[in-house]
Amino acid sequence: MPGNGLLETSPNYVINKAVAARFQQLPQPKDKVQVMYVWIDGTGQDLRAKSRTLDFIPTKVEELPVWNYDGSSTYQSQGENSDTFLYPVAIFNDPFRLAPNKLVMCETYKHDHTPTGTNHRKAALEAMTKAADQKPWFGIEQEYTLLDTDGKPFGWPKTGFPGPQGPYYCGVGADKVYGRDIVEAHYRACLYAGINISGENAEVMPAQWEFQVGPCEGISIGDHLWMARFLLHRIAEEFGIVVTLDPKPVPGDWNGAGAHCNFSTQVMRENNGIIEIEKAIDKLSKQHMRHIKAYDPKEGKDNERRLTGKHETSSIHDFSAGVANRAASIRIPRGCAEEKKGYLEDRRPSSNCDPYRVTEVIVRTVCLNE
Repeated sequence: MPGNGLLETSPNYVINKAVAARFQQLPQPKDKVQVMYVWIDGTGQDLRAKSRTLDFIPTKVEELPVWNYDGSSTYQSQGENSDTFLYPVAIFNDPFRLAPNKLVMCETYKHDHTPTGTNHRKAALEAMTKAADQKPWFGIEQEYTLLDTDGKPFGWPKTGFPGPQGPYYCGVGADKVYGRDIVEAHYRACLYAGINISGENAEVMPAQWEFQVGPCEGISIGDHLWMARFLLHRIAEEFGIVVTLDPKPVPGDWNGAGAHCNFSTQVMRENNGIIEIEKAIDKLSKQHMRHIKAYDPKEGKDNERRLTGKHETSSIHDFSAGVANRAASIRIPRGCAEEKKGYLEDRRPSSNCDPYRVTEVIVRTVCLNE
């Protein structure tokens, strides 16, 4: 994007962000609210969205109407039965259109009102409800990579590669990090929206970043992380940049991208909770492949490229655990080991995982003994 705010799209057509901003400043009628419905499409990874006008300001999801869309255009239905339903489940402030406008996370249901194949929230909510008395908390570290529209990592030389990994993690300076404006815009947008974002940092590979969501209790971790992903894609769009959640976007001697899941129950957070943490790790060790299949949209095929035992990962084939060990499947943070309470970090989920599936399988294994 040139410095004058113009986004060039073709020789005869230019999008001028300053012109677009003029229309966003037009007064909004007091009795009209724009509400954008957001949902997961049939890929299980990509998000879709569309907007409608309401004549009231919604304050809870129960006030929002069920809506529908053409599921045959989102890989979720056949053309002869294409109506697919949107059930609102979580409401957020809209950082693009600003107050009083809203963003709404939705579940998707087929024409017969059964969940679509990529609606994993319904089953996750059932598990969270059964385990609610254990107060499961989650925090997810979402790694991602910024790309130019040509598919090359943003800021990388168009021919060749940047210098080897080492100076980029939490780096500062134009020769160390690329795309900080997007990261800062996303951070503030999440805070405005009401997402429980807890931080961000540059990652080990140049053009790779991370943000953290949590702690969130129960099903809300999935709602907040999916909406944070939506904001990230939408903000990058404003800059003409692409976000990929591919767990190994660049082959070779470069770090992959994960979505490490920090997990605890109330008893783990209490004195001598380390005993419960160790019990949880034992349960997880016996269900390794079940979790691997739930930790990426292709039942382990995506993660296979990342979990090699190199670049701060464990092997996809073996379960391991250790204190402060970033090459283990499960890491117990040093501070938790010393205080003998806290949480565990499951480092296996891929960056493109569905957090509803990840958190559901953890709860079913650890809390519900399934």
